[in-house]
Amino acid sequence: MGSGQSADSARCAELGAWLATQRVHLLTGGGGGVMAAVSRGFFEVSPREGLVIGVLRGSGDGGAQPMPGYPNEWVELPIRTHLPLSGTQGTDPMSRNHINMLTADVVIAMAGSSGTQSEVRLAVQYRKPVVAYLQDRADIPQLPEEVPVAGRLEDVQAFVIDALRGAP
Repeated sequence: MGSGQSADSARCAELGAWLATQRVHLLTGGGGGVMAAVSRGFFEVSPREGLVIGVLRGSGDGGAQPMPGYPNEWVELPIRTHLPLSGTQGTDPMSRNHINMLTADVVIAMAGSSGTQSEVRLAVQYRKPVVAYLQDRADIPQLPEEVPVAGRLEDVQAFVIDALRGAP
């Protein structure tokens, strides 16, 4: 989870590539920025067993047409929703963020703004293991104190491996 506008391409690529070696699926919101950069890193690993899955926002007109730019080109399994809200409204019941957080076994948050913050808050609310892969805690505004920050990929790897051991 992270910014839909921008991304630390190198960190995203290394995270995506590592996740692709872990026999997991990658679940994102299917958009640009961090979502696209991690998806690309994951997608480009061959062979791999997992898929790039994108849970897409609806356009807000009551239908299930995705927003422009969704899904990004690396999404292999798009899940279209009618749910239009995000950003500061990311915890609202009409946000796809609930689907992402309820479906994930572990959540990795990267730099972002209000949408990322809402996803992290939902992960905490739904008691999902969540780690923030950040250079600075301030890279996600109002990051809940109970969310650990990992500055190195190795720390994220250890967190994810430990969390997946306890996953149902």
